[in-house]
Amino acid sequence: MNILKLLDKLSNDKFFSTEASRLDAIKNMANFSSNVAIAAVPLGFGALISSSAKAENSSDLKITSTTLFDDKLIEALQLALTLEYLEDEYYRIGLDTSGLISSSDRTVFMQISKHETAHVAFLKSALNSLGETPVPKPTFDFTVSGNFSPFTDYNQFLVLAQAFEDTGVRAYKGQAGNVMGNKQILQAALQIHSVEARHASQVRRMRANKGWIELNHGGNMPEATYPVYAGEENVNQAGFNTATAFGPEAGSAAYDEILSGSDAATIAGLFIV
Repeated sequence: MNILKLLDKLSNDKFFSTEASRLDAIKNMANFSSNVAIAAVPLGFGALISSSAKAENSSDLKITSTTLFDDKLIEALQLALTLEYLEDEYYRIGLDTSGLISSSDRTVFMQISKHETAHVAFLKSALNSLGETPVPKPTFDFTVSGNFSPFTDYNQFLVLAQAFEDTGVRAYKGQAGNVMGNKQILQAALQIHSVEARHASQVRRMRANKGWIELNHGGNMPEATYPVYAGEENVNQAGFNTATAFGPEAGSAAYDEILSGSDAATIAGLFIV
């Protein structure tokens, strides 16, 4: 299964490039049509997605599908589902591993796990309602061929939890252009995005980090995770230098950045067999 191919298919990195102002980006999204190709998704699932496969029965969730963005919309939903599969399974394994999570932290991860399970259920329901078969859950390797030990080393479990949550937040943002044509799904995606951001902030604080991202190192994170934060050092927003008044740390922290498809592919592809 090659899950990296679709990453270059859904959202165009240049569309959200810092070369254009945020105002220009919004304007471009408003004028976006089906003739414009958006290329790249933060988890890439080319071999997983079969857009011709139709669900036999729609769920109770009814979502209208009249947008010109249908293909991109479906692929974005399949992407989001796979992202949620990853987080859902990660926390399930962590909670099922005896002695891994301290009792004081266990309640937090139980709640986060419930959220991820709910997100998986919603995304499956949304896809079924649109007549599409949800992609199956991939096979995950959270050790990355033995390079990590998240289920025997709690510090590593927290490190990867932060990396997954921070990646997910940036990845959801990167799909705005793919889902904005369907108001119902856009609203749900924004609601999920904000909850994922709360997860990220909580896990970051559990690791004695600030709840927000400053610059491009993630805060108290090993160098191997730095690609998760690439671009977060940006202090140029719509032509305004956000570092002018308070410095680059505060300036960069005031605005979160999206994660490009190619960078997300490199990160997420490590954990899928």
